[in-house]
Parts: sequence; structure tokens; C-alpha cells
Amino acid sequence: MRMHGKWKAEIDYFRQEVLCFGEKGMVIKMQNQVIDRRVEEILSGMTVEDKVGQLFIVRRPQDDGVAMDALRRYRLGGFTLYACDFENRTPESVRALLASYREAATVAPFIAADEEGGRVVRASKYPQFRALPFPAPRDLFAAGGYAAVESDTREKAAFLLDLGVNFNYAPVCDMSGNPDTFIYDRTFGNDPTATARYVDTVVRTMNACGLVGSIKHFPGYGDNVDTHTGIAHDDRSRETFLTRDLAPFRAGIAAGAPIVMVAHNIVSCMDPDCPASLSPAVHNLLREELGFEGLIITDSLDMGAITQYTHDRASAVQAVLAGNDLLCCSTYERQVPAVLDAIADGTIPLARIEQSVRRVLALKLRMGIAR
Repeated sequence: MRMHGKWKAEIDYFRQEVLCFGEKGMVIKMQNQVIDRRVEEILSGMTVEDKVGQLFIVRRPQDDGVAMDALRRYRLGGFTLYACDFENRTPESVRALLASYREAATVAPFIAADEEGGRVVRASKYPQFRALPFPAPRDLFAAGGYAAVESDTREKAAFLLDLGVNFNYAPVCDMSGNPDTFIYDRTFGNDPTATARYVDTVVRTMNACGLVGSIKHFPGYGDNVDTHTGIAHDDRSRETFLTRDLAPFRAGIAAGAPIVMVAHNIVSCMDPDCPASLSPAVHNLLREELGFEGLIITDSLDMGAITQYTHDRASAVQAVLAGNDLLCCSTYERQVPAVLDAIADGTIPLARIEQSVRRVLALKLRMGIAR
């Protein structure tokens, strides 16, 4: 399923045309047509197992052999790297490892990491990768405004892409006014208008650099408890979301964010019974009211807010039915077969899977990840 020379040449040609000529709308349309044709060519050669695997971006198993076996056996769409995946390695060994994944996969994988800056950094926290960790966005802004944010984003993109990481789970769109809350120090620390401009700056810069990003955590985390450890209920009004929390997401979507990550909070004004990540109503808001056409990704399905909610049921099945295109998890050995079983018994229509696979493949092609 690797891209034939003619497809690569066509896509590269139109990518250059976008940079060189003024009539970008027409050129982008032509580029998209090339990508769409390639997507259908790849899709026609995929088994059901291939298709389902592309929906999963999983925590990289710590054993290198197990990780390679998982990538091949489950046809995974990608890996998420954590700090432990960098801690005892060098930049050279990470490059070699990630290159081996690209070579082994039938469709090149997303290689993702959380390199937000500040408290959440994965590679830059170790001196063999960077002299100092990337700073928190709020600290950057305080020191140098939006120019510093843009410069840092460019440096971060170059840093990650050089290692072979093609996907950063950033920027954070959430807002919080309470320093004691879980999300506070990961936020930009400003009002909706300033946060929206921050998100616009980061998304446009990441896109220009060729690094995939995901704006998060839709529809806005607020001051809620940590969903890593348990269920979180958000009882704020719909008006609060419309006038405050959704503003940075609207800005990110308008700037061309390729992926939106959905939180696990139960948002009572949108769906009082279901975590946002598993709620069709929340996904409809994102698609219909905000007009988002890219990929929707879950936060990790292994977090307490989901495992306590679903108990022994496969959360991946509910996530697909809700409208997610990419599923983050560690428990792929259980979740992938559960989705395959749900297709076999008619719970999930194959067409629903293919809808997401088309989005995944198109983004990988557009960003030069797949061929």
C-alpha cells in the first residue's frame, strides 16, 4: 500500500504549487482530488482488520519487540510516546526506532507525543534531547507575546520532526480560573479572546511546519476534577460554553486544525448521561454547529473517567459509534477485537469504519506521513 511514484509526484507537485502561486483555492482543490483518489486506492486493498487497526493510536509497549509485533499484528494507526520512551535513549536511537516502525507498517503510522510545554513534556525534559524543557505557553507569552509563541512552536515542530515524531497533542484550548484545579497550569492563562489568538497562532504555525496537531480538550475542560482518576461532571450552562469555552476551539478549527481531541467530562448541558468522548450529542455539536470536518480523537480510553463508566464493556465500540475517528488506548489487545466483533454482529456498520479510515488516510497523505 505504499504510494506509487506517480501519486507521490502528483501530491508533491500540487504541494509546491500551493507555495508558488496565488490561486491557492484551485490548487488545493486539485491536490485534494489527488489525495482522494489515493485514499480510495489504499482503501480498496485493505481488509477489515487493516481498516480497524488504522483507528487505533496506542501507547507504545515498553518492550521494543512487543511494540513491533503489535504494530504489525493489529495494523495500528500509530503509537503514542511517553517520557519513558525517551528517558534512556539518545536522539539517534529514537530516530532509528521510529524509522523502523515506518518501514514495518503497511500504512505509515502516526507517532505522537504530548509536548505541550511546561508540566507536560515528554522528550525535551531530558538533557540528551534538549538543554531545557520547552516552557509553558503562559510563560512564553508573558516573556515575549505571540511572537514568542510562534517562535517556540516552530522550534518545537523542528525538534519533534527531527526525531521522527509527526504528531503533537497540542495546543491546549482549555481555560481555567482556579490555580488549584488539575488543568490550570496547562492552560494559556488568559481570556477567551487571547486564548483564541494563541490557538490560532499555534495551529497555523504547526500546519506550516508539517507537524500534525490536535486542539484539546473539547468542549473545554474548565475547573473539573482530573479525569485520569475518575468520573468528572461538568454542570456549567450551555451559555458558558458558547460564550467562553468554545471560542478557542472555533479559532483552531478556522485556522485549519486537523484533529480535535474530546474530553471525558460528562457535560450535563450537552449529554447528562455520557462522557463527552462517548457522546454522539457532543460529536454532533462539533460537526454540525462548529463545522469541523477533520479527525476527532478520544482522550485515552484507559483513564478512570472511562473505565469506571464502561466497567467491563469495550469503550472503543462506544467511541466509534459516538463518532470518533481515532481511539487512544493502551488496551488494544482487547479493544481492537471488540470493534471487529461489533462489525461482525452488525453493531457497527463497516461504512462507519470506512468513513473514519478515509479521514485518517487523507491526513496522513496530506502531511506526507503516508505515501
